[in-house]
Amino acid sequence: MSNRKTQTGINLTDVLGQADHPLAVHLLQTEKMAGIGQLAAGVAHEINNPVGYVFSNLKTLAGYMQDMLKIIDATDHLTSISELQQLKKTLDYDYIRQDVPALLRESEEGMDRIKHIISALKYFSHTDDDNLRLADLHQSIESTLTVAGNEIKYRAQVVKQFGVLPPVQFNVSQINQVIMNLLINAAQSIENSGMITVRTDQEGAWVWFEVEDTGCGMSEQVKQRIFEPFYTTKPVGQGTGMGLALSYGIIQKHNGKIDVSSKVGHGTRIRVWLPVHQPNV
Repeated sequence: MSNRKTQTGINLTDVLGQADHPLAVHLLQTEKMAGIGQLAAGVAHEINNPVGYVFSNLKTLAGYMQDMLKIIDATDHLTSISELQQLKKTLDYDYIRQDVPALLRESEEGMDRIKHIISALKYFSHTDDDNLRLADLHQSIESTLTVAGNEIKYRAQVVKQFGVLPPVQFNVSQINQVIMNLLINAAQSIENSGMITVRTDQEGAWVWFEVEDTGCGMSEQVKQRIFEPFYTTKPVGQGTGMGLALSYGIIQKHNGKIDVSSKVGHGTRIRVWLPVHQPNV
């Protein structure tokens, strides 16, 4: 990884590897907020879809309720069962009785979907705890996939191949950011449609997770530079060039390592290794 200095002479590569350096903290927070901003429209769309049909169902149920009240109120003044039966037929009582459970079930599923998205967004942001702690790496991956879902689903099918992992000691917010960067880069490397495979496993005192795509791949020259601060192959305005550099710094701070395998026209695989327990913690 090449060294990159700012105009003030600060070596950004060294800075990004220091956990408490103010500039590293600022860059990480800025990139995180930019990422959330980029995903905001997609998350809003994912929430708006179930909100839309739950709202529609409520309007339909309100209409059904008015018809049911008419039937109930009619029992006070109708003189025969046949009149009541005719009113029920006129108001299509049998259809209402059949449709109400379906509307309630669909609405419940919609609310569960919204709850799942909000829970995933909260876990991805994880602003309430910025320390190293034992956590579930699979939960980080799942929550990030949910938050990034709208950015990925139109480009790639996601395949999960998870191993059995123990609780791992890591900073949830920061590792979530690494996962996000790898997933978004993988999706953006796929021009039309393809596949993203997310794998995990454990090897001794280490666990690893990897993101493999069927995208455009990288030349050896590009691969050697992807972790440089501000280096990007994306068009102007579509990338800061800080995502992978910050990810590299985060993994350094976690005493981990990153392996990259890529071939032009055949895709890329990036594997991140983390120790199960951080030394001296």
